[in-house]
Amino acid sequence: MNEQEYDHLLGVETTGIQDWSLHLAQYHPYEATPYQALDTLFREYESSRMIHLVDYGCGKGRLLFYLHHRFGLSGTGIEVSKKRCDEAEANLGRYRERTEGALDHIQFTCCPAETYQVHSRDHCFYFFNPFAVHIFKKVVGQILTSVKQHPRSVDLILYYPSLDYLEFLETHTSFEMLKEIQVVDWYEQNKNERFLIYRI
Repeated sequence: MNEQEYDHLLGVETTGIQDWSLHLAQYHPYEATPYQALDTLFREYESSRMIHLVDYGCGKGRLLFYLHHRFGLSGTGIEVSKKRCDEAEANLGRYRERTEGALDHIQFTCCPAETYQVHSRDHCFYFFNPFAVHIFKKVVGQILTSVKQHPRSVDLILYYPSLDYLEFLETHTSFEMLKEIQVVDWYEQNKNERFLIYRI
């Protein structure tokens, strides 16, 4: 299926890329993770690890709808743009109609990522280069604080990983890289087309 066909299956509208001129200074423009890349990721990553996933820079909510549709998983989308939050909520309404039930598995929070209070239920955190590295450092700091307060194993999933993110994780945190998953057919042309999974 192509992007539009997958959206149609889920009853949502998540395609498109935000114009760079419209983005907030330290938050990167919206672009959803391609469905083909998500299919690759979840052929090799255990969905059972994701008791509750947090998608930082969730945009229109694609990842959360995908995860619920395929695995029945719950998640929280964090998005700084009010416009994108409204679009995600509209998608949630359509998705509820398509699935014929009221869902409390998916929720969206409109706030700067660094102000989101990490919950003890949050076990997996997804990043598709959503913001500048200094914000990433604050977010990871909050994740680590939560782990200290509520001990548990947590994973970070990074798609199209930024070198700044990787350097910080490897030199300033206790996260260890667990796995690299390359997107079939794309990685050969672009070495950024991969997922890196870190665990603590």
